[in-house]
Amino acid sequence: MKHRTTSAYLILFFLAISFSQPEDLIAQIVQEPLLTLGGKPVDKEELIYLLGKSQNTETGTSGMSREEFEANLKLFINYKLKVREAEAKELDQAEEFKLEFESFKENLKAPFLIKNSLEEGELRKAYARLQEVIRASHILIQFPPNASSEDSLTVLKMALKVKSELESGSDFNTLALEYSDDPSAKQNKGDLGYFTALQMVQPFEDAAYTMKQGEVSNPVLTNFGYHVIKVQDRQPNPGQVLVSHILVRIDPSNPTGEDLAKRKVNDIYTQIQKESTVWEDIVLNFSEDPSSSQKGGLLPWFSVGSMIPEFEMAAFTLTEVGEVSPPIRTQYGYHILRLEDKKPVESFEDLEESIKSRIMRDSRSTMIKSQVMAIQKSRYNFDENEQTVSAVRKTLSSSSKSSFKSLLSTNELESKELFKIGNQSYTTSDFLNFIDGEDSAIKTNLSPFDFWYDRFTALKLNDSEERDLAENNKDYKMLLNEYRDGILLFSLMNQEVWQKGIEDSVAQREYFEKNIKQYQWGNRIDAYLVKILDLTKSNHAKSLLADKLLSEDLVASFEADYAQNSPLAFQTEQGTFEYENHPVLSKANLNLAYQELEVNGHLHLILLGEKYPSGDKKFEETRGLVIRDFQEYLDGELIEELRKKYPITVNTKAKEEAFISLNQ
Repeated sequence: MKHRTTSAYLILFFLAISFSQPEDLIAQIVQEPLLTLGGKPVDKEELIYLLGKSQNTETGTSGMSREEFEANLKLFINYKLKVREAEAKELDQAEEFKLEFESFKENLKAPFLIKNSLEEGELRKAYARLQEVIRASHILIQFPPNASSEDSLTVLKMALKVKSELESGSDFNTLALEYSDDPSAKQNKGDLGYFTALQMVQPFEDAAYTMKQGEVSNPVLTNFGYHVIKVQDRQPNPGQVLVSHILVRIDPSNPTGEDLAKRKVNDIYTQIQKESTVWEDIVLNFSEDPSSSQKGGLLPWFSVGSMIPEFEMAAFTLTEVGEVSPPIRTQYGYHILRLEDKKPVESFEDLEESIKSRIMRDSRSTMIKSQVMAIQKSRYNFDENEQTVSAVRKTLSSSSKSSFKSLLSTNELESKELFKIGNQSYTTSDFLNFIDGEDSAIKTNLSPFDFWYDRFTALKLNDSEERDLAENNKDYKMLLNEYRDGILLFSLMNQEVWQKGIEDSVAQREYFEKNIKQYQWGNRIDAYLVKILDLTKSNHAKSLLADKLLSEDLVASFEADYAQNSPLAFQTEQGTFEYENHPVLSKANLNLAYQELEVNGHLHLILLGEKYPSGDKKFEETRGLVIRDFQEYLDGELIEELRKKYPITVNTKAKEEAFISLNQ
């Protein structure tokens, strides 16, 4: 089954029938309804919401006139009648409707969820941090394999000792060489170079971005161990650079390899200084980087923290496009860099999806989930039966999912309450029903019970949040109902109006014949018009058309000639035209087969052919217009029928209150 796209609903809005709100989804007591349709009340808040929403999309509007309000109220009533009829036909019970509505519902609720606001906060924080780059050094004290709590305490004490020595004046680089378990410390003495947001594990990043230049941190715990961090520098983020490079490698097996490579790269650098030198030729002849030498040494765009520090620092030091760096040494050999382009940090809108993807892949996603659950538990009065949960955990901790049911039964733990959310109780039986419907394959460090219990708890809390939204969040409730009614309206209109209008060819012809006076031709004439855009070509055009009779061959010959020789010199139009209101033909002498006429500052060459008197159009000539008119007729008939089927009563007081509200 194919789902209709949002464009279908835009058509509905364009037709000015998108006003709705079904009573069964509005969880509020209606004191004074705006109106009743067949005895069912409709609250004035529905009208205020939809008309207010429409007003907000029109800039420069100030309130609504009485006439506009009455016209919109009429459209609103028509819409409500159609929604009422769709519900009477049980279109909201159709499987197609349910699938489509659930699909929309998933998208609509996302911005209102606690998770969304927390994610948005993390996105904004990450983007703010991306405006800056930090250079930091660290000393890592790792945990031993399978570390015990005593081992963890020992590691922490060592990290505190390192910090104490730093505060006593010891050199950071020296301590990094002595204590750090980071293998790279042997080369960089703890210096990590520059980095920005989302390039380090979250606890490390959080610590670095809250420190001042020169400051040393307390031990920072990550999955790697404890880090003692020193911020060396903070700078505005320079964005991204595009560079090309020449690489000269050092032969480690040759005792003089270093000197040879250094001499070679200096010779290349001297050659580059000559004005006659072509960079791409030098790269092709001398660069030892096979991945880039065939394309002028060009590397992909990169930002701070993406390359080895020496290469990166040289690249970001270049300021002018085309500027070439002196030779620099890295672990790969000697490089000469040329700046090809630079660009600043992209906008939040451009980076939003990329940032979100990276956040969802690191520890921030786990943190967000924990925060969401904590807020939900507080907001929805989560009350865990700790005694039962502890007993169940003890019973199932080392068991597989498949044995949960028998173990709970054996230990008389069936139907025991695990927790309550508000007044709703959830038991071990509910828990078993949940896991029976879930995929049994899991990858986690948690015990099987804790894994499934966390998922079960999160599901029930999410359900509670969604119910709370539907019951208490007016904006979400209105928006959800608006889309619900839009789908119902589409289904009814498609069934009763649009498809009938398109498919019932017999009814189309009957409508056409009954309303033939709407489908009339005016006086017409066959004509070929040539608008001269380049006056220097006008004589050539005249020579091809003057004193000729209009024919298909003549038109084809002229079109071919100007298409080949002067494609921009003319603008042509051919057909049978109603001439009385035509901007050019209305000024022409219809008794002349050829004439030249200036209209609106342009010379026109005109060839005229056979004339036709006014009269009836043929059905085939106007079928598209007939179908549109026939559908409008069916829509009017439907509304008239529904107004008889569902008597309408309008509450004058509530109507006036709605009008006043929309003009405040």
